[in-house]
Amino acid sequence: MAGSIFGNIFKISTWGESHGAAVGVTVDGCPAGVPLTEEDIQVYLNRRKPGQSAYTTTRKEDDTVEILSGVFEGKTTGTPISMIVRNTSQRSGDYGNIAYTYRPGHADYCFDEKYGFRDYRGGGRSSGRETIGRVAAGAIALKILKEMNITVDAYTVSIGDISIDRERFNLEESRNNPVCMPDGKAAKAAGEYLDGLKAECDSAGGKVECVVNGVPAGIGEPVFDKLDALLAHGIMSIGAVKAVEIGEGTGASLLKGSENNDNFYMDGGKVATKTNHAGGILGGISNGQKIVLTATFKPTPSIFKEQSTIDKDKNEVVMSIKGRHDPVVVPRAVVVVEAMTAIVILDLLLMSVTNDINKIKKILND
Repeated sequence: MAGSIFGNIFKISTWGESHGAAVGVTVDGCPAGVPLTEEDIQVYLNRRKPGQSAYTTTRKEDDTVEILSGVFEGKTTGTPISMIVRNTSQRSGDYGNIAYTYRPGHADYCFDEKYGFRDYRGGGRSSGRETIGRVAAGAIALKILKEMNITVDAYTVSIGDISIDRERFNLEESRNNPVCMPDGKAAKAAGEYLDGLKAECDSAGGKVECVVNGVPAGIGEPVFDKLDALLAHGIMSIGAVKAVEIGEGTGASLLKGSENNDNFYMDGGKVATKTNHAGGILGGISNGQKIVLTATFKPTPSIFKEQSTIDKDKNEVVMSIKGRHDPVVVPRAVVVVEAMTAIVILDLLLMSVTNDINKIKKILND
């Protein structure tokens, strides 16, 4: 299978299946000398692990990470960092009825058409457990970015048709409610909405917003490796994401040029913009303002209602999915969006070191 590697300098390779022995990631290109412990990784994995609220799968996994290589005496060595999380709560028998039947909304049919074979236990590589490797790698990227005074924060902005009120925005609140909304009133309404959907054996989608502060101007390549293009690539590679917007996003189509343009001005000797419709990116390059992106997630396709579909022999059948599934993936996906955003930003920051001969001279002369 191709396509499990992401990045140029800070490069990650995820591996493993939902119901295999383990899942994990190898990170190459991490600079040496970064203080790193398993606890640094675990705090992020704990945010995405299952079984933490009524709105996540009841599958119980500790998701305990082990660092196998690339760290010595508490610091990265500059060699590949390999991390593993062992699967301990598989119930593969729950998936026996889909071995020869394609679940609506899942990749089952597509895997069979591509490979002529698939791991039907929980979806194999297309399972949400694949994101464990992304979050573990992202934890390293986030730690490095923090040392550069760059922060990455994501949160839920909507579930179904329930959206946050920006006037009640409180980032800390998003870490204290099960739907990760920075608005307590909206979080309560979203919880009630999800309770109703669970009773109906149905599911919901939603949106995650991610804000990056502290990225200097000049990050991103101007053609194929645009900062926004790579962010879209990274975020769209997360399962269930159906759209990515930067800044104003699709709303920009409703504005006039005079409204959408972000006028520059000098703020105490620093370049700033009066608005941020561009989401901090112009021409594929950061402009020094905060980077804002939004990821749209489809409803969880695994629902317990009877659905019509086909089997491997192309017979039309009716099926009912068993197992343990999230009624909404959005809250657990928040940290995944943070991780992929951090990986893209760090990779392009490392690439930017070679963009200017003066930067290279400064590194060599310091």
